[in-house]
This record gives sequence, structure tokens and C-alpha cells, in this order.
Amino acid sequence: MRTLTVVDAGPQTTVQDRGRPGWAHLGVPRAGALDRPAAELANRLVGNDPVAAVLETTLGGVALEVSEATLLAVTGAECPLSVDDRPVAFAEPVLAPAGARLRVGRATRGVRSYVAVAGGVQVPAVLGSRSTDTLAHVGPGVLCAGDVLPLGRPAGSPAGVDHGHARSYPRPAVLRVEPGPRDDWFHAAALVTLTRSTYAVSGDSNRVGLRLQGPTLERSRHGELPSEGIVLGAVQVPASGQPLVFLHDHPTTGGYPVIGVVDPDDLWQCAQLRPGDEVRFTRR
Repeated sequence: MRTLTVVDAGPQTTVQDRGRPGWAHLGVPRAGALDRPAAELANRLVGNDPVAAVLETTLGGVALEVSEATLLAVTGAECPLSVDDRPVAFAEPVLAPAGARLRVGRATRGVRSYVAVAGGVQVPAVLGSRSTDTLAHVGPGVLCAGDVLPLGRPAGSPAGVDHGHARSYPRPAVLRVEPGPRDDWFHAAALVTLTRSTYAVSGDSNRVGLRLQGPTLERSRHGELPSEGIVLGAVQVPASGQPLVFLHDHPTTGGYPVIGVVDPDDLWQCAQLRPGDEVRFTRR
């Protein structure tokens, strides 16, 4: 069996694919890669199906050892890469010989990098997905040194590098937002404040949500909502008045009002924002 051994797991490395949408009625979040375009590019570079499971690192990288000669690629947050201490290219297919160690270094730009291996990571699927869910603890756990991950058989041909890997990281990041469903719980000025202000990313952001600090969003109602369904990208406003953008490991219900929902095409930016980075919202 082809395997991938975790030598150094870094701050937080998880297995991710497209997640498990459709189980919210049972209280199971979707999980999945926070930066889906980056994960799919990594899979394409090594000839995998876009749904194949990859590894998602968080800021500090990861070190891995391959049991057999293996094609791999790293995308997402830019970082130094090496195979047996020799530098290799970022966002390009790289052939690692049997027994070689891949080291994904600390991110120099962005937060989360994606490691795709030909054949994909073949940990057991739970509810149709191999993704780690850090909130509900569904799927494989956060990786630790010594973990051995099975790999599938390579099935497709690796894609050529047909464009540069450089991405635009606008600062402040701009997130398009659709008002509602509970914007009527806020003063009209609150939505104006949200879309005309600059917010800073809080240090306690994670895969559950992007916490922001900035101008307070004032409610027009002071009661409490019964818990109701929460969707990916929901901008919830807790009692502090500071907005929170829910990401892939978000809870399936919540009792604080949601003033708007971020466009799904903009959510990848949230995966790559560091504490202190600035964010602006604009009406969709």
C-alpha cells in the first residue's frame, strides 16, 4: 500500500476534500477545504479528480515522508518547499522518490497551503467525505506526528502548468455580501456601517469562523432569536456587535441574528487572511 507518513504535523494540518454538505439537518457541518480553488488546482496538477482528498496546512507547514515514488503539488498560501532538503517548485508537479521527505515551510503569504498527492489521501470516508471537521469532530482527527495515511492509485495524467501560480491578495480584502436574512434586526445604519467600514481579522479566527474587529453593528431589536439554521458565509453579529463570517466548520444552527451572507466565490479569501489583515464588505 502506498502511504504518506506525517513526520511533523505543524500547527494544524487536516485532511480535506469538498466536504459533506447536505447533513445540516442532523447537526453535521459541511467541513471541506477553506480555499477550494487552491485545493482543486493542487489536485489538477497531479492528475487527481477535483474531489480527491488533500492536506490543508495552517501557517506553519508540515513535513511528510512518502513510501513510494510519488507525484505531489503544493498550492494556496505561498511557502518554501523542499524534497530531501532540496528546494522544489511551488504550484508545480514534483516527483518525490521513494522514502523522500517533503517539507512544506512556513507560509510567507496567506495562511493555508494544500498538499495534493497523486491518487489522493484515502482515509475512510464518513458521510461521503474524508474531511476533518474541527467543530463536530466528524471524519479523521487533526494530524499528529507518526500518522500514516493511505494513498489511492494514481488515475489521471498530471496537468501542465498552464498559468502562473501568483494570486492577487487585495488588502483590504473585499467580500461581497447579500443583505439578510435578519438584517431587519438591525438599525438601517448598521448595514451602511458594515459596507463602509474597514474591519481587522481577530487572532481567534479559525476554520469555524473569521472573527472581525471594528465598528459595532447596532441592533434595533433587543430580544433573542430562537436557534435557526446557519449557512456557509453567514455574517452573524453576536452581543458584542462585532461581525463573524462563518466558514466551513460552522455550527449548523445559531441564535444571533445574521445581517448578511458572503458570496461563495469570495470565501477563499477568508482562508488566507492573517490576524490584523483588513477586510471590507460591499453590497452584492
